Amino acid sequence: MANDQLVKPIGGPPSEVEHIKRESQYLRGALTETIRNPITGGLPEDDNRLLKFHGSYMQDDRDLRNEREKQKLEPAYQFMIRVVLPGGVAKPEQWLAMDSLAHSHGNGTLRLTTRQTFQMHGILKWNLKSTLQNINNALMTTLAACGDVNRNVMSCSNPDQSDIHSEVHQWARTVNDHLAPRTPAYHEIWLDGEKVIDGLENKEVEPIYGPVYLPRKFKIGFAVPPENDVDVFSQDIGYIAVVENGKLIGFNVSVGGGMGMTHGDTATYPQLGKVIGFCTPDKVADVAEKTVTIQRDYGNRSVRKNARFKYTIDRHGIEWFVEELHKRLGWELEPVREYKFTYTGDRYGWVKGKNGKWHLTLYIQSGRIQDTEDYKLMTGLREIAKVHTGEFRLTANQNLIIANITSHKKRKITELVEQYGLTDGTQHSALRRSSLSCVSLPTCGLAMAEAERYLPSLIDKLDVIVDKAGLREKEINIRMTGCPNGCARPALGEIAFIGKSPGKYNMYMGAGFAGDRLSKLYRENIDENEIISTLEPIFQAYAKERQPEEHFGDYVIRAGYVKAVQCGMDFHD
Repeated sequence: MANDQLVKPIGGPPSEVEHIKRESQYLRGALTETIRNPITGGLPEDDNRLLKFHGSYMQDDRDLRNEREKQKLEPAYQFMIRVVLPGGVAKPEQWLAMDSLAHSHGNGTLRLTTRQTFQMHGILKWNLKSTLQNINNALMTTLAACGDVNRNVMSCSNPDQSDIHSEVHQWARTVNDHLAPRTPAYHEIWLDGEKVIDGLENKEVEPIYGPVYLPRKFKIGFAVPPENDVDVFSQDIGYIAVVENGKLIGFNVSVGGGMGMTHGDTATYPQLGKVIGFCTPDKVADVAEKTVTIQRDYGNRSVRKNARFKYTIDRHGIEWFVEELHKRLGWELEPVREYKFTYTGDRYGWVKGKNGKWHLTLYIQSGRIQDTEDYKLMTGLREIAKVHTGEFRLTANQNLIIANITSHKKRKITELVEQYGLTDGTQHSALRRSSLSCVSLPTCGLAMAEAERYLPSLIDKLDVIVDKAGLREKEINIRMTGCPNGCARPALGEIAFIGKSPGKYNMYMGAGFAGDRLSKLYRENIDENEIISTLEPIFQAYAKERQPEEHFGDYVIRAGYVKAVQCGMDFHD
């Protein structure tokens, strides 16, 4: 199908969001005044849009929405806050700060996101400012964690796994810092910084973004083959490390990935990034900046559903993009170097890294850090943070690495792990260990169906099937989201469920185990009974018919259940 049939034409009037950004005076709007308003727990829509750039979303408890409406009360407004944490690296002091804020200002839990950072939920409007100030005091920020800017830059989950991983992580931090917004609005509004609004006229406040920032969000990730733990092809820009003779010589550059789409709208689709060339490490920030400016100048500012970078590339063509990139760079990318990915997940348990230090990867179901009656996960991690002298690494698969444990501290941390029953997931099936889900209900306003609260119970039932089929230790990537926006990267799940309505999901299969092929719709609008009855015979057939080392996504294509999808423009065919 031709590009112009898939992508809605641009050239129409800018969307309302574009007007809001332009008139906001570099993300200020009326936020200072509206967060002080004691009459309502919510924000006007214009300020809610701007708040995202500052790292927060206004939400409401949807479990209470109908009852509150009957009582003629406004929704139970609350706010989600997301932190910028490049590569997911946090110090124990920062972990403790987030833990404390979750209890004093949030809902008593933390969430490790699929972009390697913290989210807190349940914050009330009058606590927003003090929460952000405390995060800043812990040497973190929320500026650009959300909004139409480059988001938290992802990197290989454990920088201290090797010298190469450490070096790649530093380049990821460099790109993250280089693309950070420069507006002083964040410091003025939240940190009581000096107001400089009157001095902004005729000044270049945002040299990269300009006064209206990007048409939509932008995402970047760094991967070190053979691990594709960041799903590098889902990123707007993906950097793939190239190592020769034990040294990092540079990165292959992938562009135009993205997961979101809209049900029933064939002009929207997930897309894989395309590898366009190679650059040396010192040029990664330059490549990122010039790519961002191309999206700034050519992205769709009229229809937000078609505003992501993937649509800009598909509309103009990859050859056009490379030519424009080279023109802006003033130099050309080198030919692509050889690389190979073999998997996308985490490796659990104890690993000895460089410098003789230890790293422990724990399984965290759906990334939710909380205490339950029979599992004191949050308390156990808090106690570890009190004695740990290394770091915590948040992985792209919602898990947690307790990193850089000295031999001296290893015994104490092992004792705490055992005391609180913290797990590396070995008692769970490989299917559960390979699962991802978004937050969805009750807090996400876009959710059409459950995800985080439902996927564990669905896996309970699927485990019975995989056990019977002898597949308990066979890794199969399974992902669930409550809507098609793709926060848990479902289009790269070998099995994926995307919410359609309460209790109903579209089911997809066939993605590549290494994150290099998209999934394909197999069943539409099915409930739990249909999910189980659909998957049971497929699991049984896979157990009997699979070839040596054949992954589930490869098998369902070979067996004819779905067609292979290499490009998002073929996703709906």
